[in-house]
Amino acid sequence: MKISFLLWLSFLFCYYWVCLSFSVSLVSGHSVHCLQDQKLLLLQLKKNLKFNPTASIKLVCWNESVPCSEWRGVSWDEEGHVAGLDLSEESIFGGLDNSSTLFSLQYLSHLNLAFNNFNSAIPSSIRDLKNLTSLNLSSASFVDQIPMEIALLTRLTILDLSTSYYLTGSDSALKLENPNLEKLVQTLSEVRELYLDGINVALDGNEWGHTLSYFLPYLQVLSMSRCNLSGPIHSSLKKLQNVSIIHLAGNNLSAAVPSFFAKFSNLTNLDLNFCNLRGRFANKIFQLQSLTSLDMSYNHDLQGSLPYFPQNRSLKTLILSLTSFSGALPGSISNLRQLSRLEISKCQFNGTLPDSMSNLTELTYLDLSFNNFTGTIPSFGKAKKLTHIDLSHNKLNGEVTSAHFKGLEKLVSIDLQNNFLNGSIPLSLFWLPLLQSIQLSDNHLSQGQLDTISNVPSSTLQVLDLSSNYLRGPIPEFIFDLKGLKVLQLSSNKFNGTLQLDKFERLRNLTTLGLSNNNLSIDANVRNANQLSFPHMTNLMLASCNLRQFPGFLKNMSKLTNLDLSNNGIAEKIPKWIWELGYLCELNLSHNSMREIERTPQTFISNNLSMLDLHDNCLQGTLPTFPPVASYLDYSYNKFISIIPPDIGNYLSNTIFLSLSHNALYEGIPDSICNASFLQVLDLSNNNFSGVIPHCLTKSKTLGVLNLRKNKISANIPDTFQASCTLQTLDLSSNNLQGPIPKSLSHCNTLEVLDIGNNKINDQFPCLLKTIPTLRVMVLRRNNFQGPIRCPNMKRMIWKMLQIVDLAFNNFSGMLPEEFFQTWKAMMLDKNQTVSKANQIDFTFFRFSQLNYQNRVIVTMKGREMAFTKILTVFTSIDFSSNHFEGPISQEMMDFTALIGLNLSNNNLTGRIPSSMWKLQQLESLDLSNNSFTGEIPSQLASLSFLSYLNLSHNHLVGKIPTGTQLQTFDASSFQGNDGLYGPPLTQSPNNGPQGPMPPTSSANNQAIGFEFIKGLELGVIFGLGIIIGPLFFWRRWTIRYWRCVDSILCSIFPQIYVDYQRREGQWITVLRRSH
Repeated sequence: MKISFLLWLSFLFCYYWVCLSFSVSLVSGHSVHCLQDQKLLLLQLKKNLKFNPTASIKLVCWNESVPCSEWRGVSWDEEGHVAGLDLSEESIFGGLDNSSTLFSLQYLSHLNLAFNNFNSAIPSSIRDLKNLTSLNLSSASFVDQIPMEIALLTRLTILDLSTSYYLTGSDSALKLENPNLEKLVQTLSEVRELYLDGINVALDGNEWGHTLSYFLPYLQVLSMSRCNLSGPIHSSLKKLQNVSIIHLAGNNLSAAVPSFFAKFSNLTNLDLNFCNLRGRFANKIFQLQSLTSLDMSYNHDLQGSLPYFPQNRSLKTLILSLTSFSGALPGSISNLRQLSRLEISKCQFNGTLPDSMSNLTELTYLDLSFNNFTGTIPSFGKAKKLTHIDLSHNKLNGEVTSAHFKGLEKLVSIDLQNNFLNGSIPLSLFWLPLLQSIQLSDNHLSQGQLDTISNVPSSTLQVLDLSSNYLRGPIPEFIFDLKGLKVLQLSSNKFNGTLQLDKFERLRNLTTLGLSNNNLSIDANVRNANQLSFPHMTNLMLASCNLRQFPGFLKNMSKLTNLDLSNNGIAEKIPKWIWELGYLCELNLSHNSMREIERTPQTFISNNLSMLDLHDNCLQGTLPTFPPVASYLDYSYNKFISIIPPDIGNYLSNTIFLSLSHNALYEGIPDSICNASFLQVLDLSNNNFSGVIPHCLTKSKTLGVLNLRKNKISANIPDTFQASCTLQTLDLSSNNLQGPIPKSLSHCNTLEVLDIGNNKINDQFPCLLKTIPTLRVMVLRRNNFQGPIRCPNMKRMIWKMLQIVDLAFNNFSGMLPEEFFQTWKAMMLDKNQTVSKANQIDFTFFRFSQLNYQNRVIVTMKGREMAFTKILTVFTSIDFSSNHFEGPISQEMMDFTALIGLNLSNNNLTGRIPSSMWKLQQLESLDLSNNSFTGEIPSQLASLSFLSYLNLSHNHLVGKIPTGTQLQTFDASSFQGNDGLYGPPLTQSPNNGPQGPMPPTSSANNQAIGFEFIKGLELGVIFGLGIIIGPLFFWRRWTIRYWRCVDSILCSIFPQIYVDYQRREGQWITVLRRSH
């Protein structure tokens, strides 16, 4: 029985091989059958084509010694004709003309010439290939007009003429003008797949939409990215019910995504990225059963949210980056079990990350960066295929543990920077076998047990960024064993100790090393500087490393492109060799004590220097030469004494940022500075410049910041601001400017900071600025403004962002306008707003960097001038002091619940202090002194818990100061000069002795003429009239009135003198000050 079974098995085996051999024989015989004339045509084609034999894998094997069945790229029909020809990626170059034997292959049905470099027009002889059903000429470098002859290929079902991305828009790229799209496709009704990406079609939505839907009714694939199409997408496209793929990326569609896309039941792939889409995205599209890929990225005005995802959906790729999608990430996202790529970076998503994300087992790429996600990070342990995780620039918190990434053996990159993560850095990250990049910067992480790591098995790690955390102690030793490291960023931690820089020589592949802003003392002095070698180093950041001198080994680092030695207490000359580093692009030597440049390079050897920062040193003499291609130049806070070279504009052809502030530069600002056609920031403040403002500066179409503060510039502000004005900051304060505010300033509709204080400007309230919606800071202090602060058409006032207003020391008059304040929304806290939401008012230049210009402002608050080097969006202040305002305090001001400082002193305001002032809960400084307020102090003021400065002196307040409150904590001077006011900190009962000293009303850096000096000048007169005037010295009320009268007379005789108060030995005394 066993033998018969073996015989039967042997029979079956032999039968199988006979059949197999017969089949092979048939196939071989069939493949060998190719007509001789067809072979000769192919050999002639090969001979005529120019190609690179070393890069070819098809054409090189076409020869008589090789059976035609083995000619790669060729397929044959049953009769031996060439039926298909695939010469894609064969490095063919040099053109294709009408005489080519290619067009003699009459039986050809499939032709693929993609990804070559023909660099010629498509031959018109293409019409001879009448049997073609598939034609692929994509990315083959064909140029000029698409020939009409393609329209004669009526059997085509697949047409691909798409061009490479880099050719799009070039003069030599393929065009579809004559014939246009309609003439091309009107005879190609059989086409199922149409690829025209990168071809200039240039039609509006109605034209291209109607053409496609009418002439190509069976279309399944529509791919026309970067075709210069315009929108909106026409409704006629809804007829294409068979469509499965729509690629229209890179067209200016400027419309909403049609909701009828949700009715395309066969749709698998929808790509509309970079189409300037707007409106709200239809959620039903997300829920298409067939949809596998959706890309709506780079449509900044496209809004939407993620819906509930039912189970059994096919979505594999979801890309929404750089849109305005918002809301939470739904827990139902776990139902997308096939999801492999999720990119929603730089949107407006918020909320916590659902724990259900751990069920996305097919996930390979995850990017949720630059959103507002909060809460903890879910575990990704089940997503074994994950290669990239980017959760950076969110508000995630909690600890990062090894369990989060356990088992992610394929992980290549993890980016968690710019969050609020705490706890220890998980050690397991360093044992993931394929991990190349770890970025954990800008968190609250500690090193935990990093010091205990040894024998790290992974040599694949290339990027390690732990900067801006709470790491302390010595740098962990295991880092020096990561031999594959290219980027090591440890800056802005609390590492300490002395570190020999040559220790990093063990990391031979390092290109970037950041050790700045720790508590380290870097010892860069080695015995032989010529032997210290970092062969690949391009970026070296050693700011605040206690170097004290220039490391000598730097002169040998020929590949260095970025060097930061700022804040190292270096007092040496800037050595000449530093300018000889030929590839150096960025050099930061700021915050040192350098006094001299060893050799000012007349011609910079490094023509690549784009960023040079020398600010906050002690450099003297004339301004050094500017690097020829620099885009960022900061020579501020030095001691340069010279004029600006008249031809400065010749050196600023690429300059975006230029600061020469806080030096001793003099004479005029040369007009040639306006030759800097890319200039966005110009800061010449705190110098001795004179003359006028160059008209070309106010004509600039690029300037975002113009700061000429504290110079000696005179004449009027040029009335030449353009309609294209891009200014966000205009600071002309503390000069000698005259005349009115120029009317053309109203063109600057992005203006945020306007400071023209301390000049001689003579004008009414600047109503011309009322339609600038972005205005945040307006300082008109110490000028000659007059009249009421009212404007016609107050309803058009749109200062919703205004947060700092300083009108002090002018001649404004009239009532405080109620309707005016109703539009100042930034002064009011929203119900859901908290004071902790603080951003800075700054100007960002270099769009793709983090470089910002910090705005500054001087605010008088709490009885003194305060210089704010950073302006937070939550800081609000109103100063209307020293004007001629009258009437009561506007009730609308009591809605300024975000207000921090309020100064209405030295006016003619009357009425009672509003009891509703208790609503100003953020108020820290309140000055209502030297007015005519009456009545009692509202007890509700005691509820202002942040109030640290109060001045109600010199009014007509009466009654007892509310007791048992913090009002008793203020000095008696806060209540001085109110005849009917009593109680602590004044007297216990009315009319019971003196009430206390006089308060200060202003603070200025002027020369003081003491009370005692004036008194001495008058003693003789007073002694002679002692019988009449003597009693006044024994009656305090008359004494005070007498001296006020004397002060007033002196101020009227000498206009440069004004009254001020000064505290000496614990008492307030009157002083007269002379203005400069």
